Amino acid sequence: MAEISIVIPVFNEEENIRILVNEIRQAIEPLITDYEIIFVDDGSTDDSLWALKGLAKDDRRIKYLSFSRNFGQQAAFTAGLDFATGNAVITMDADLQDPPQLIPEMIRAWKEGNEIVLMRRKQRKEGFFKRNSANFYYKLLNRFSDYKFPGNVGEFRLIDRKVADELKNLKEKTRYLRGMVYWMGYRHTIIEYDRPKRQSGKSGFSLLQMVRLGMHGILNFSLLPLRLGLIVGLVAILLGFSFLTYIIVDVLVNDVYYELIKWLSVVTFIFTGFLFVLIWILGEYTGKIYNEVKNRPIYLVREKGNL
Repeated sequence: MAEISIVIPVFNEEENIRILVNEIRQAIEPLITDYEIIFVDDGSTDDSLWALKGLAKDDRRIKYLSFSRNFGQQAAFTAGLDFATGNAVITMDADLQDPPQLIPEMIRAWKEGNEIVLMRRKQRKEGFFKRNSANFYYKLLNRFSDYKFPGNVGEFRLIDRKVADELKNLKEKTRYLRGMVYWMGYRHTIIEYDRPKRQSGKSGFSLLQMVRLGMHGILNFSLLPLRLGLIVGLVAILLGFSFLTYIIVDVLVNDVYYELIKWLSVVTFIFTGFLFVLIWILGEYTGKIYNEVKNRPIYLVREKGNL
C-alpha cells in the first residue's frame, strides 16, 4: 500500500500530463516518497494514453487505467478510487487548475486528524459566465438540497482511507462525488486557494455536461423538485382568487363586462407550461431510477498499467 494515492481523470490532456507529473513530484517528494499517481484515461482521442504509457514505463509509481469509451468525469474518479491503495487519496483534475503545490498543505491537514480535506476556490481566473454560473449553482444547490454544501468546492480534495472504503460501498450509478463525500459526515476542514487559468488545451467539460452534473447534485440530495407541484398549485389558487376578486370588484364598482374565457385561456396556457416543467422533473427522477435498476457497471476498463 502507498501512503498517498493521487487520482487524476484524463480527457485529451496530452499537453498537460508531463507538466502535471513533474509538479506533483516536486510538491510531494520532499514529504513522501511512497506514493502512487493513478491516471484514468476517459476515452481520450489525442495521444494522452501514449503519454501515460511512457510515464508508467519509466516510473512504476505512475499507473493508468484506460476506459473502453468516454464514461465521464465522475466514473473516472470512481475507477481511480476503486484501484487506489493509499492511506489517503487525493483527487484532482489534469488541467493544472488544481495546483499540485497545495498537496503538502492537504497532507498536513490530514495528519492533524481531518478525514476529509476540501479545497475551496477563493478566486477563479475563468470567464464571466463560468465564474458566475458556478456561484449561482452552489446557491441553488444549497437552496434545494436537504444538506448545506460548502460553495465553490469541486473535485480537488483529500479523503482518508476509511472514507474511500465507505465511498466504494455507495453503489449508486448516477454519481455526484462531491456531494456523496460531504454527505458521509466525517470530520473535515476547508483550505481556500486561488484557482489559476488553464495553461494549455481546452476543457473537455461542456456546458451540457456541467448542467447534467449540476442536476445530479440537486436530484441526488433533494426531493424538493417533486414538491414544486404543491407550490405551483398554491400559486395557481392564489392567482385564481386574485383574478376572481378583481373581476368581481371591477364588475360591481365600474360596471365592466369581462369575457371570462379570455382570462381562463391565458391562465390555462401559462400553467400548462408549469405542468411540462413538472413532467420533466418527474422524468429526471424516473430516468435515475431506470439507470439504477439496470445495474450496469459505472465504467469498463480496456487496459491498465502498473496495476
